[in-house]
Amino acid sequence: MKKKVLFISSTGGHLSELLQLSPLFEKYDYNIITEKDKTNEYLKQIYGKKIHFLPYGTRSKIFSYIFKYLFVCIKTVYYYFKLRPKVIITTGTHTAGPMCILGKIFGSKIIYIETFANSNKKTATGRLIYPIADLFIVQWEDMLKLYPKSVYGGSIY
Repeated sequence: MKKKVLFISSTGGHLSELLQLSPLFEKYDYNIITEKDKTNEYLKQIYGKKIHFLPYGTRSKIFSYIFKYLFVCIKTVYYYFKLRPKVIITTGTHTAGPMCILGKIFGSKIIYIETFANSNKKTATGRLIYPIADLFIVQWEDMLKLYPKSVYGGSIY
């Protein structure tokens, strides 16, 4: 029986980084969660029932974002108990935070890959997940100074 692994990230660059891990997908009973937007609708044809979507939200519209984020948190609880992952792998950002926290509470292993886009400062999600991650991977050697318990993994691309 294959281990249940959840790959989760927001859309855009974080999702592009996450999809670089696609050679690993078939080794596991995997699922993918990301935000739904027009740029990633095609993923349903590739991954079928293995991909799930959360609502897309942007902090630039803060009032509506608060309500969307509350809905994201509720839907995260639904997905966690539906999928019951043993491992959660994420490249960030805000959509992954609640899933990682919930996963940690219920015993999932958390693997966080800090984004390639940041080579000299911590991301908000990185700061949130670093203390609870079972494995925290950085893509720039300089980031080892900011996250001393991290592992340098090199570029994901």
